[in-house]
Amino acid sequence: MALLIEIGHNGWYSEEDLAKELRTLDPKADIRTAAEPGNLAEVTMMAVSTLKSDQPTRLPNLQLVQKLGAGVETIVNHPLLAPHVRVARLKPEEPAREIAQYCLAYVLRGIRNMDYHEKAQARAIWDPVAPRRPAEVTVGVLGLGHIGGLTASLMRDMGFKVLGWSRSEKSIAGVTCLTGDHGLRGLLGESDYVCAILPSTADTRDLMNAETLAAMKQGATLINAGRGDLIDEAALASALYQRRPGHAVLDVLRTEPLPEDNPLWSHPCVTITPHVSGWHLGDAIGDVVENLRRLGAGEPLLHEVDRLKGY
Repeated sequence: MALLIEIGHNGWYSEEDLAKELRTLDPKADIRTAAEPGNLAEVTMMAVSTLKSDQPTRLPNLQLVQKLGAGVETIVNHPLLAPHVRVARLKPEEPAREIAQYCLAYVLRGIRNMDYHEKAQARAIWDPVAPRRPAEVTVGVLGLGHIGGLTASLMRDMGFKVLGWSRSEKSIAGVTCLTGDHGLRGLLGESDYVCAILPSTADTRDLMNAETLAAMKQGATLINAGRGDLIDEAALASALYQRRPGHAVLDVLRTEPLPEDNPLWSHPCVTITPHVSGWHLGDAIGDVVENLRRLGAGEPLLHEVDRLKGY
């Protein structure tokens, strides 16, 4: 049994560096990279960030695709991935904290008037403006799973009023947890900042469309650190001119990298970052070699995904 690492894109871990870390954790494991894949018939497990179009067809004995992260929509919806192939994801603490910190950074940037002061500096204008107190600011979090729950808790601990929304009922101390369409619109209408941290599923794609964007509080900021297809980008571009929302911070886009001619790049009310909110895998790297061991031993996998549900 062999594990093949094919990350699927550039700009993150290199396959060689990841292989080196995994071999350190389990020196006896057969771990290969795309540069030296060996006999592909021996590969039973892949570790990927993005599953490319032809990858499943090259591995006749593939049993498991291990996502090097949380979102698995490009894997479970892959048209060439055989039904018997299992899918697992990671639930690392470090990138979850990083995503929560990313959202907090942009909330703090807003309430501390950072953009205003930068523009004033460019004009050599000394113009003190009072920041807002956290207790006067409502932060909404869409998605209260592993990452969203951490984000809601961090916002609560910073003193913000926090509303959370999920498709199923959740309970987090100090956070008003909502569900259903009525709960979603209530959160959108009250929140000064909305942090979208949902997976991509049939129920969440285009969740933020023309109708739901119009339900946002005027001048609010929408922060998407979940999945790019949560937002109808054409509807967002139009909604920004109505100031619902007043600003959008997008770490994830429907097409990545975002094409150079996409109008979102130059939209005055959009901030784009290149999918960097959650970067490091931390201790979760160990789950990759553990799942390789469990696969060979016929034991239950860590964080296996229900391919029908998509998570």
